[in-house]
Amino acid sequence: MGRLMTILYLGLAVVVVALGYVRLAPSDPARWHVRPEVSADRDFASGAARLVEAGPDGLARFDAVARAAPRTGVLAGSVGEGMVTYIQRSKWLRFPDYITAWQDGDVLRILSRQRFGSRDLGVNAKRLDRWLARMGEAG
Repeated sequence: MGRLMTILYLGLAVVVVALGYVRLAPSDPARWHVRPEVSADRDFASGAARLVEAGPDGLARFDAVARAAPRTGVLAGSVGEGMVTYIQRSKWLRFPDYITAWQDGDVLRILSRQRFGSRDLGVNAKRLDRWLARMGEAG
């Protein structure tokens, strides 16, 4: 019985350390705040990309929607700079996703991707589609 309890406590400690790392690991803007190479709408295993004819104020409208989203903040950039990277964390485990939006003339290029894991189960694509729908409603 003592050996089983030791294994359980060690397993619990590993889970606590892993979750602590996910929540507390620093987000390096040099790694995540990069111009998205988006030439078409695309969903992939760990994220999604969207190319939107949004007009010259597209980034400002996208920024308003992103900032209003729960558990979302700006990692780097600004509307004035023409590119913003947001970090949004999942509700329960606080896994971070990074969303970079770049105003390229009248086109908005957006890349949303996860930091941990290999598959996002469509979370990033659904978020982008939801935010773009709200952006259209506001504009």
